[in-house]
Amino acid sequence: MSAPTSNPAPGDRSAVAGGADAPDAPVFDTLDAWELNPKVALRPEPFGALLYHFGTRKLSFLKNLTVVDIVQSLRDVDSAEAAMLAAGITPAQRPLYLQALGALAESGMIIRRTV
Repeated sequence: MSAPTSNPAPGDRSAVAGGADAPDAPVFDTLDAWELNPKVALRPEPFGALLYHFGTRKLSFLKNLTVVDIVQSLRDVDSAEAAMLAAGITPAQRPLYLQALGALAESGMIIRRTV
């Protein structure tokens, strides 16, 4: 998984995934409901997980088991914020997870969930 070029502030509730030069990139807002894109397969691995997007044929590696848990739990919670809280993400860890989730949103691996 590639990291976005911007680094969100520790208290930032939303991060632009891709920066100002990517106007069509989704804005990752932790208060929105998210889910794994239906076109994406997640295969757990000992190191984390592989994500394969059948639409873009992009392969991503998640090398953090907590990120894998958060991505898998997105469907069952009201928001990405709730998923991070349930995973026990501390304020000090928050920027790392915002960056990872923002990159997944930018690449289309996770999408906003519609009701």
